[in-house]
Amino acid sequence: MRRYDLAIVGGGTAALVAAFGAAGLGARVVLCERRAQTGGDCLWTGCIPSKSLLAAAELAHRMRTADSVGLEPAEPAVDFARVMAHVHGARERIAPHDSIDRLRGEGVHVMRGSARFVGPGRIAIDTQELRFRTALIATGSEPVVPAIDGLSEAEPLTNESVWDLRQQPQRLLVLGGGPLGCELGQAFARLGTRVTLVEQARSLLGKEEPEAQALLAGRLADEGVELRLEAEAVRVEKGDDGPSLLIRRAGAEQRLPFDRVLVAAGRRPVTAGLGLETVGVETDLHGAVEVDDTLRTSARGIFAGGDVTATLPFTHVAGHHGRLVVANALFHGRQRFRPDAVPWVTFTDPEVARVGLTEAQARERFGDRVTVERYSYEQLDRAITAGRTHGFAKLIAGPRGRLVGATVAAPAGGEAIAELAARLESGGKLADVSRSVHAYPTFAEGPARAADEHLRARFFNDRVRRVTRPALALLRALERGR
Repeated sequence: MRRYDLAIVGGGTAALVAAFGAAGLGARVVLCERRAQTGGDCLWTGCIPSKSLLAAAELAHRMRTADSVGLEPAEPAVDFARVMAHVHGARERIAPHDSIDRLRGEGVHVMRGSARFVGPGRIAIDTQELRFRTALIATGSEPVVPAIDGLSEAEPLTNESVWDLRQQPQRLLVLGGGPLGCELGQAFARLGTRVTLVEQARSLLGKEEPEAQALLAGRLADEGVELRLEAEAVRVEKGDDGPSLLIRRAGAEQRLPFDRVLVAAGRRPVTAGLGLETVGVETDLHGAVEVDDTLRTSARGIFAGGDVTATLPFTHVAGHHGRLVVANALFHGRQRFRPDAVPWVTFTDPEVARVGLTEAQARERFGDRVTVERYSYEQLDRAITAGRTHGFAKLIAGPRGRLVGATVAAPAGGEAIAELAARLESGGKLADVSRSVHAYPTFAEGPARAADEHLRARFFNDRVRRVTRPALALLRALERGR
């Protein structure tokens, strides 16, 4: 029986990065995947298809609002089947980068089937068994479908099945106001579907700054998305005009008719059937694998990365996890995962990008030793020229002016957040963002202009003190000499 340096269970981003990295260093690597294809949620049901759909929806919206740059608006002729063909084409073009053939070409042994741990240093794949020195659990997550009476009979869509649509729904009901619900809700609305979004909380994007929540809610409402916030989903009913969702809101009941319903109510780690209890890998109440900051589990030699750890459910985090595991598993390293310096983006319009603490979190941690600077894109030259002035940049500094958080809710916010994440990770200060030279005119200037306000106020006060103190002393001396 062959013994591998690194055995990987799963075929998503964390698994692929670790497999390519370890094999490139000469390690004996095996990757076990139960699906027919590698690439994981990002390639097949997440980032790639959703951003492809968003691209088509954005262009349709720009055509309707062409008067913002002096052109005649035009209603786009949306052929939904062609849009979905574009989505599938993007996946197929990227798929070879994550394919089984490429893995095997790089020296990774790929085994198809359901893997489970059967003892220390041993994994069974269906009827076969292998031995390992170290292992990585990277089985990802799956969508949660809430237990709403009648929902299953309505054949709900999730991020896994929505890409199989070929006919555009006329009325789409979205359950959930998180990143997925907001992104796809806005996209379908821009393509011409009547969208109703139901969220149990009082705001969208519950983890973001209140200003960003309000900005996005306003944009969605302006584009025709019907928002039902603080709404409890009671049951799905069938009627003569099709199914409808009964909700309870502010003490009153309301029926929301729909053609299709998209569930975007969260995800859960995939750990069932892995035999984790056999090797002593501990999980939390929701099934997530518990790890320390080096991604080690409670079992010796076994690591976990990506969504299965339920830390930050982003593809770039999973990729980072994969790199850390290669160093820590193969070389007994102690490289640590720092979640406080990880940026993320909700790809709505405007994009909502964030890194580090919110203002409320910073004030809870540092009290009154917090500096907050905000800049509206209504004043940003690049935004004015593009006719896209909706948005803001908000920078948050803690003691001694060090950057501890930032939100960019604006066009290209996802691009601008990269600089701020690098500043935060390196311990940079708010003033450093202002002192760096930024190309003009760009959307990335927004955060820099916010930092300018901080620098201007500080230098102005210093200058005032330098000028006024000698002047006051001179006046007092003159008064004494009278």
